[in-house]
Amino acid sequence: MNVDAYKSAAAACAVELVRSGMRLGLGTGSTAAAFIDLLAGRVRAGLDVVGVPTSEATRALAARLGIALTTLDDTPELDLAIDGADEIAPDLTLIKGGGGALLREKVVASASTRMVVIADESKWVSVLGRFPLPIEIVPFGATATRRAVEAAAAAAGCPGPAPLRMGQNGHAFVTDGGHWLLDAQLQRIADPQDLANRLSAVPGVMEHGLFIGLAGAAILAGPDGVRLVERP
Repeated sequence: MNVDAYKSAAAACAVELVRSGMRLGLGTGSTAAAFIDLLAGRVRAGLDVVGVPTSEATRALAARLGIALTTLDDTPELDLAIDGADEIAPDLTLIKGGGGALLREKVVASASTRMVVIADESKWVSVLGRFPLPIEIVPFGATATRRAVEAAAAAAGCPGPAPLRMGQNGHAFVTDGGHWLLDAQLQRIADPQDLANRLSAVPGVMEHGLFIGLAGAAILAGPDGVRLVERP
């Protein structure tokens, strides 16, 4: 099996968690898209659910596939959020935001009774940090914010550059919320909570891609099959 097949296998297990009447958070990214595709098949077969998308790309996909959608303003409490991750630590602390939707993803996860992350086994790591940590910032004063972010990371014991993410048009990548992204290249984050606290205190930082205490379970697929990991 290839990585796409592993993603589909994890998504298929996650779909089995969905029950009629549920209010769902719909994640962003290739693995979440596999889940949405399978969910749409169950909807066509009669499953009654409503979803809150975490990005405009997810909104477009879910609408095209016939999944009923709502907003957190109309449905502020969700039963289950299903999303992917860029890295997953053994305590289910995550790095997310490679797709640029981390702010909305975190809002939706926080509004959900349960968050389940789905991924292929390559996303399982002993220590977070090899994947660049996305940090969403306001465009105003971006250079000053970047310098403060780098100082905060160094103070947390994981120094590294935090370059601005660029889009295909050669300009800064813009999130659905109209913000910019830094991708902090930290290699090893020994204390995610300390780093999260320091980043949250930086003026200009809207949100960071460390998801701590949000995922209740992870469904991981790989050469040895699919396994469920519950948060300790």
